[in-house]
Amino acid sequence: MTLVNLATVLSKAKEGKYAVGAFNATDLNTARGIVEAAEQEKSPIILQFAESHSKYISLEQAANMYLDLATRACVPICVHLDHGENFNTIIRAIKLGFTSVMVDASLKPFEENIQNTKEIVKIAQSLGISVEAELGVMNAEDGSGSLDYNTMDDTYTSVQEAKEFVQKTKIDALAIAFGTVHGLYKKEPNLNYERIKAIQNCTDMPLVMHGGSGLSNEEYQQSVANGITKINYYSTMSFEVTNGLRNYLNSNSDAFLFDVDAKTIELVKNNIAEKIQIFGSSNKA
Repeated sequence: MTLVNLATVLSKAKEGKYAVGAFNATDLNTARGIVEAAEQEKSPIILQFAESHSKYISLEQAANMYLDLATRACVPICVHLDHGENFNTIIRAIKLGFTSVMVDASLKPFEENIQNTKEIVKIAQSLGISVEAELGVMNAEDGSGSLDYNTMDDTYTSVQEAKEFVQKTKIDALAIAFGTVHGLYKKEPNLNYERIKAIQNCTDMPLVMHGGSGLSNEEYQQSVANGITKINYYSTMSFEVTNGLRNYLNSNSDAFLFDVDAKTIELVKNNIAEKIQIFGSSNKA
């Protein structure tokens, strides 16, 4: 199969009313597990590298590994820069061959977010590279218990601003805030499906869920039914695979490093395959 951009996989997802999983990786074994899950499920996927993960692996190393895996895979794979906050990082990703980049200027004033995004759109789309941007504030769970999931309405993406933002930037996908949070949930989330639907109706744009870890099957599926076509999923997978490795090592005191490598791939593959099925993209390659 071929390496694809974000617009290609999300346009099909939007038409078919399913979501494509966007999975972060910070090492080769995790990335291999993700790709093997996609091949098993015959599903398109988005293999992501977050700018904030540069302390674990360089952008250049990630590009070499993930692009190689993607071009050899038998399913469509988009290699995507997640949460690109710095102009130079985004340009480096474009030069390295990423097929999609995210401009995250969501913490900047509305007009500045538009201008920063438009600048990248002009460069990237001329090269066939898709652009995702974010509007609204994605809260992060720090585990302190101070975040109230029921009082975040003022940080949700504005419907009218979303319409204006999409019209002015010409992006390919919009990440919206509607009640999800980054990290592992400490309480029951309160998702505003009507906000998703309203933004979808006024923008006709592929919409992105960030903070997609730890939701129930119904919450994923209701989000998709109302217009989400890309789901970012990482924290829960990372946590659950780590626990799986801990149990494996406790039960296998004679394990070698290569055994741990193989177990990591297996655990990631099983975890990601389950989510692909829930998101509805199995057999959509």
